[in-house]
Amino acid sequence: AAQAAANTRPTSGCPLAAGYTPGAEFGCDFPDTNSDAPMQRIEATTLEMRMFFGKLLPREGNFFELFNQHGTHIAEGARAFLLMAQNYGSQPERERFAAEVGAAERAADKITAEVHRLLHRTFITPLDRDQIHRLINAMDDVLDLLQDSSEVMSLYDLQTLSEDVVRLSEISVRCCERVQNVLGLLSRLKDAEVAESVLKTCEEIDRLESDADRVMRSAMSRLFREEPDTRQLIKLNAV
Repeated sequence: AAQAAANTRPTSGCPLAAGYTPGAEFGCDFPDTNSDAPMQRIEATTLEMRMFFGKLLPREGNFFELFNQHGTHIAEGARAFLLMAQNYGSQPERERFAAEVGAAERAADKITAEVHRLLHRTFITPLDRDQIHRLINAMDDVLDLLQDSSEVMSLYDLQTLSEDVVRLSEISVRCCERVQNVLGLLSRLKDAEVAESVLKTCEEIDRLESDADRVMRSAMSRLFREEPDTRQLIKLNAV
């Protein structure tokens, strides 16, 4: 027994020498405190819990479909605003198209709220959560601005609009229709041809935005040079 105990001792003075098992000389088997097994078990349990809760939540959600619906309302609202501007001299037509802008904005608000709810219920989203949040809020801002403009016209009791407003409305429609087109392609961005088409459409939107800036600057310059009625000037400047 003494010889067996001697054989189990490390040959060097270090108790951690290779081949040494703590407690072996006393017939005990102490656990290896340097083992990674406990941490591995914790990580495995955590992964299992994530997988379990992930199965309880939707994996993708219908985000792209909601984007498409919102884009449709954006285009509808922009077209209704243009018709309102083109028929502004007729009060019944003006009120009818203003109501259509408001209806499009309210319908889009419901979709925005649904996207926010879906973000909280979905385990895996097709895009980064922050990207989805910023995208749907930016889309919602488009219709909010259209509705705000139509309401300002009514609150300020504008009876006529300049051709510059109509031109800006036309550019707005063209931009919104391209936004609608891009939203319809988001689900297929992995396709190289689709991605290229989206980039080209975005470049078109950027050019249209530059066109709108030029029309806006020209309209403001003309307004302050030619409008003799101060009250009318303030109203049109707000619009």
